[in-house]
Amino acid sequence: MATHYDVVVIGGGPAGYPAAIRAGQNGLKAVCIDGWKNRDGTYAFGGTCLNAGCIPSKALLESSELWHRVNSEFAAHGISVQGAAFDLAKMQQRKAHIVKTSTQGILSLLKAAKAEALTGHGKLLPAEGGVNRVEFTAPDGTVQVLTATNVILASGSEPFELKSAPFNRETILDSWDALDMTAVPKRLGVIGAGVIGLELGSVWRRLGAEVVVLEAMDQFLQIADGAVAKEAAKHFKKLGLDIRLGAKVSGAAAGADGVTVTYQDAKGEQTLVVDKLVVAIGRKPYTANLLAEGTGVKLDARGFIEVDADCATGVPQVWAVGDCVRGPMLAHKAKEEGVCVSDRIAGRHAHVNLAQVPSVIYTAPEIAWVGLTEEAARATGKNIKVGSFPFQASGRARAMEAAHGFAKVVADADSDEILGVHIIGPMAGELIAEGVLAMEYQASTEDLQVTIHAHPTLSEALHEAALNADKRAIDFLNR
Repeated sequence: MATHYDVVVIGGGPAGYPAAIRAGQNGLKAVCIDGWKNRDGTYAFGGTCLNAGCIPSKALLESSELWHRVNSEFAAHGISVQGAAFDLAKMQQRKAHIVKTSTQGILSLLKAAKAEALTGHGKLLPAEGGVNRVEFTAPDGTVQVLTATNVILASGSEPFELKSAPFNRETILDSWDALDMTAVPKRLGVIGAGVIGLELGSVWRRLGAEVVVLEAMDQFLQIADGAVAKEAAKHFKKLGLDIRLGAKVSGAAAGADGVTVTYQDAKGEQTLVVDKLVVAIGRKPYTANLLAEGTGVKLDARGFIEVDADCATGVPQVWAVGDCVRGPMLAHKAKEEGVCVSDRIAGRHAHVNLAQVPSVIYTAPEIAWVGLTEEAARATGKNIKVGSFPFQASGRARAMEAAHGFAKVVADADSDEILGVHIIGPMAGELIAEGVLAMEYQASTEDLQVTIHAHPTLSEALHEAALNADKRAIDFLNR
């Protein structure tokens, strides 16, 4: 094995493996090092996203949503189902198969791009003679030093752990544990009403658990547009999620009767007893044993690797991308940064617009947005106009028995430029791409208004929302 590479990538998650693939596509000699180890002791590329996050959670969300529809929607379609039952073991087997197929696919993609894949731990060493060095430790303990013209750090992130509720992997769980449960708990507690908490809470509520979500903030889904958050709260309540705001957890003790959670709210100290407790309060950059002394790479006060707008660390030809750097901790942002850096290394033009990274919550209804919320747009002092359109008025949504939620466009009333797009409703995660594309081209609401959308489609909701920003919607009254 050659020890010098044009590009060494440390981390094989959504930032790392695309960086290595693009480097290979660009004709550079590249290697991707990844040491992810599954709970069964096997190694796999793909990082948290493919092994313990995005992909397995979407598999369970889909399975549990189908079960929910059997019980709550099929009758409306004239479909009678008797003796229906779900098999959690098979759901988990299906999820595991999807994960394994995805992670093995990464190795095939790397091979096709002529980029090497090394299983083990990568650590950046101080450069010698102007040459970057990476220490590679194989699973058997063998250590080798690789030299590299460029090094890309893509070490990812890990769950935050509450000091008052430390993980024990049996009753106090992180998000990975929560995806691997082999039985539906009767009582499930979730700390955190963010993206992860709401998705996990939805999965287990649909499958029959009594779910209580404790959120420290007084405002629900503060990261989303206010109208979207209000609509989402209504649907989560209908699903049966008991979301308690302003609930600051002070302790969690595991005992014979389950986990006793102590929290403070406006009424004082409260207790909650659950069978399982999921802590989903966010993630932090993972940089354990990534940087040797003297590399010159700096971490900020929150543990993120410091980079400039081009993802350069300030150390010559050392870059960092994904969850371990500033910006939203999202797989698609990580991927684009990894690809972008490899293109920059190859001398190509590359750009990532961090102002227009879409966010999606894969609940039912789905929630998606890009750009400024109405509240943030008005805070800029600009003259703002807003248009929205309910899926209740969408023929396609009604035909799908999914006529809930709305699409919303926020724009500058003077220039007509679209500043934000917000969707809660069926397939929101797919529909948001049009909003992202429009904003990337600095489109106006008029641009969306004159773009012909096929009928009947869900995408017409965004078209009508843009029209409604100028009070010109055609189908708005057909509710």
